[in-house]
Amino acid sequence: MGLEFGLQLFSVRDELEKDFTGTLEKLALIGYKNVELFFHGDDLKATIGNLEPASLKKELDRLELKAVSAHIAEEHLEVDKVKEVIEYAKLLGVQSLVIAIAYFKNKEDVLSFSEKLNKYGALLKTHNLQLYYHNHFHEFQKFDGDYVLDLILKNTNEDLLKIEFDTYWALRGGVDPVEYLKKMGGRCDLIHQKDLSTDVDTINLFQKIENDTPLNRDSMIKVRNIADFTEAGQGIMDIPSIIETFRNNPESKYIFIEQDWTKRNQIESVEISYRYLSKFFSV
Repeated sequence: MGLEFGLQLFSVRDELEKDFTGTLEKLALIGYKNVELFFHGDDLKATIGNLEPASLKKELDRLELKAVSAHIAEEHLEVDKVKEVIEYAKLLGVQSLVIAIAYFKNKEDVLSFSEKLNKYGALLKTHNLQLYYHNHFHEFQKFDGDYVLDLILKNTNEDLLKIEFDTYWALRGGVDPVEYLKKMGGRCDLIHQKDLSTDVDTINLFQKIENDTPLNRDSMIKVRNIADFTEAGQGIMDIPSIIETFRNNPESKYIFIEQDWTKRNQIESVEISYRYLSKFFSV
């Protein structure tokens, strides 16, 4: 298949909570065809409108939307939860399961996590599912001279783990997204796209953090500025070059709009990004 684009539903999480089915209908009217789900916490139904997977699949089919991927937490792949996650993926037709975030205190943490990623990836492979890891900026912290993400890539099997590359967060980690995409090659066939505001004061977030600051949820919240996020095509990122580079990789599958934060209404936000991104695709 050729490169396609879609929407990570976390971008419209508040609207989904107010009216799940109605929000899906609005996304379909905008023109979206592919969506990436997200699962938080123990109750997997909580982020899919409290629907059973079969009912959600019916709604998606009615709206000609296709759920091709889903964000999960590492704990969803532990013994007491993984069977349910796999069942959800199969019922919904999801092919990719993406660990949305993890934190690391040192190199040993990264190596231990990588070992678990190989184990999780091997299990999912037996069910024809592909495991991914999604980066933020802190994966570009260095331990013993290597980026965290480099260590993950080096210490995981290329068939068992792929990367869903968030280009915005890579830029905020001081990395050129285009060059890193080239470096990963076939290890990355999904990306997340948003844009960085023209009003940003410091692009590289590491310049805002003391060297000995633990990179965890609290430190991420401390440096996060909602005004730094903007819709695709409205900021300073070289999105055309990102798309061209990604398209040149024959294994590339999907670009997902993921708008972590917006000062606009969430539906308006993802419509702006859709109008911009659709210029690069036949829709």
